[in-house]
Amino acid sequence: MIPDYWLQATRELAATDPGMAELVARYEGVGLASRGDAFGTLARSIIGQQISVKAAEAVWQRFSAALPQVTPQAVLAAGSAGLAGCGLSGRKTEYLIDLAAHFSSGRLDPTAWDTLDDEALIALLVDVRGIGRWTAEMFLIFNQLRPDVFPLDDLGLQRAIHERYFAGEKQPRRNLASFGERWRPWRSVATWLLWRSLDPLPVEY
Repeated sequence: MIPDYWLQATRELAATDPGMAELVARYEGVGLASRGDAFGTLARSIIGQQISVKAAEAVWQRFSAALPQVTPQAVLAAGSAGLAGCGLSGRKTEYLIDLAAHFSSGRLDPTAWDTLDDEALIALLVDVRGIGRWTAEMFLIFNQLRPDVFPLDDLGLQRAIHERYFAGEKQPRRNLASFGERWRPWRSVATWLLWRSLDPLPVEY
């Protein structure tokens, strides 16, 4: 389901930025969608790190099949021995168990996240082994549907801005940060549209 702010966001972006207006018109009717389950989304993001989408899906299927259900409790019960045949590296297995422990202990509690601003939630997530800022930002955009996340370290976002606004000329990170201010408070929406300008198929995490 497209977020309830999407129509307002795209209208405001289109009204102030001709480049955005063209993308809004091109991708009318589609937008962000959340998988819903916080633990599953983060587990999937860890599994997918540094491997192809196809390989990640294969590992995810084996990981899911090794568990009665994809929950923190099931991962902790399986342990490293129970996950050994899933195609996970030893390090990713450790990351998934650490993630499960954070959820099981309440250190990560999705019911409390609505009260946290973006930076506070990112700080909680990066406390988990295997989750860096980029992964946390993807989670805020794709699972939490936060409207104003601007993942400056994302290479696709950088490329799209360079191509659409700077004639392909690369810009320093600080310039991109300043440039993105024009899209507040809808930088997640602008980012999604810019990603689509490179790849028309919507991405899910």
